[in-house]
Amino acid sequence: MAHPNDVTLRSFIPVDTASDFPIQNLPYGVFSTSESTTPRVGVAIGDSILDLAVLENEGLIDLAPARDIFAQASINAFMGLGAEAWSRTRARISELLRHDNPELRENELLRSRALVPMARAKLHLPITVAGYTDFYSSREHATNVGVMFRGKDNALQPNWLHMPIAYNGRASTVVVSGTKIRRPRGQLKPPDAKLPSFGPCKRLDFELEMGVVIGQPSAMGEMLTERQAEEMIFGFVLLNDWSARDIQQWEYVPLGPFQAKAFATSIGPWVVTREALQAFRLHGPVQDPTPLPYLRQVQPNNYDLHLDVTLRAAQMNAAVRICQTNFKYMYWSSVQQLVHHASSGCAMNIGDLLGSGTVSGPDKHQRGSLLELSWNGTEPVELAGDITRSFLEDGDCLAFHGWCEAEGYRVGFGEVEGTILPAE
Repeated sequence: MAHPNDVTLRSFIPVDTASDFPIQNLPYGVFSTSESTTPRVGVAIGDSILDLAVLENEGLIDLAPARDIFAQASINAFMGLGAEAWSRTRARISELLRHDNPELRENELLRSRALVPMARAKLHLPITVAGYTDFYSSREHATNVGVMFRGKDNALQPNWLHMPIAYNGRASTVVVSGTKIRRPRGQLKPPDAKLPSFGPCKRLDFELEMGVVIGQPSAMGEMLTERQAEEMIFGFVLLNDWSARDIQQWEYVPLGPFQAKAFATSIGPWVVTREALQAFRLHGPVQDPTPLPYLRQVQPNNYDLHLDVTLRAAQMNAAVRICQTNFKYMYWSSVQQLVHHASSGCAMNIGDLLGSGTVSGPDKHQRGSLLELSWNGTEPVELAGDITRSFLEDGDCLAFHGWCEAEGYRVGFGEVEGTILPAE
């Protein structure tokens, strides 16, 4: 059997070479339709969704002794089966979709039930989020923010080069792409005000991130090795950690972000598996000073993953790209983040979500937030005509895209999108 990542594989379903979802990808998501409103698990292939609940029920995918794993409203139960089941199932789905396999291709009735046009589907949150942790792992982003608020000589805090910095966010407000985002309210205190006031955020921002989906648990009290942490990662999603910069500025001392981040985090509907990204792994930036032994890496744990951000103001007809960067720039890898997270003895759960932190690169157009792109509002971003943005305004629609390129195909993540609604 050909490996699911084989570049020569073709599906009997036509897939455009520019599609995010060739047979080499097969990302997992949760969907429903107007004809069948119960959410269930599927994989994206071209412009269609393959209904895995149908295939499991027909015996074409065997997960015994587990039953009805894909007839559920999240992929958590499937992730709980472990890495061997993940790999075996992905290989079987790839086999069923191959251009030279008649099992599904020649079964017209089954094909009509199992293949759903993506345009007819409603996409849901793909995981039940057990816990959410957001990291701060781009050196370029951390340096830019530090220069703005502390000056060039004190840009990075003393601990930043020694461990992945993070805070615990709110799993309850992680939402799927397309969910409209209500402008948050909170305590605001401009530098020239004597006392704080309460009201709508005036400096609303995005943060371009990748989300790491944890597919296996770890026990409380135990540490993880590099290999153990890698094997616990099921896959990755696009992630927008919406940020209220003015609320954050007043609240973050001494314990860091709270309400400035708790109001919403958007993730894409498709979880791209770690196995599908295997060909795009590479070593990240040289880490100096050398991390403590428990954080040292041998494997290439970064990814050559292109990212971009588009913004469309309410009065614009088309979106404008405002950022292009790459996940490969991250100083602390996803594996290091997970190793550090568990290093105190913290238990990790199936469905935990780790935000990478804002992904910024060395050039101005690679800055992954409006805070950086507009340099805290002093250099507004030009969109179209006389429309500019320092921070997000009501009616703005923001979208992230991510993809890895290979010869003849791309492994993509689709889109994570959100539109800003006025504060209540």
